[in-house]
Amino acid sequence: MRITALTDQPETVAALSDLLIEVVANGGSVSFMYPLAREDAAAFWKVSLARAVAGDRVVLGAWEGDELIGTVTLDLAMPPNQPHRAEIAKLMTRVSRRGRGVARSLMREAERIAVERGRTLLVLDTAAEEGAAGFYERLGYIRVGAIPGYALKPQGGLTATIIFYKAPAPVRAPG
Repeated sequence: MRITALTDQPETVAALSDLLIEVVANGGSVSFMYPLAREDAAAFWKVSLARAVAGDRVVLGAWEGDELIGTVTLDLAMPPNQPHRAEIAKLMTRVSRRGRGVARSLMREAERIAVERGRTLLVLDTAAEEGAAGFYERLGYIRVGAIPGYALKPQGGLTATIIFYKAPAPVRAPG
């Protein structure tokens, strides 16, 4: 598996769209409803990758060969009084690749980049039902609390969201 920063190439948009559609179809609460139209998924990724090209975020992809198997976004565009902060968003792994360290590797790389870019505080949220709360806690994220009825689940019904933060440790160069 290799992890790379993604750019706004048509094949990248297509691969990200496929991944997003799969995750939503399998109940992933990542801001979209089921069924998710391909053009809506592609429109989202085009905007997200344009923001990456502009330097406002980093969209990482995990690859096995030529197949995109996971992604995470590190949002760096914060208000002037929060230059030390970044947000983690849209962590997704192909259903067939879950439990194999893909998400962990993506998160570690996002954290490394955050520290490299001077970010000392990371925040994220995840759905309370069928979300990744336990995963984030194992990575050292601290649960702040839950907001009830925060978002619709992809196939209907409301779910709470759980807010987390982490002050990532500086990454030391080997040697």
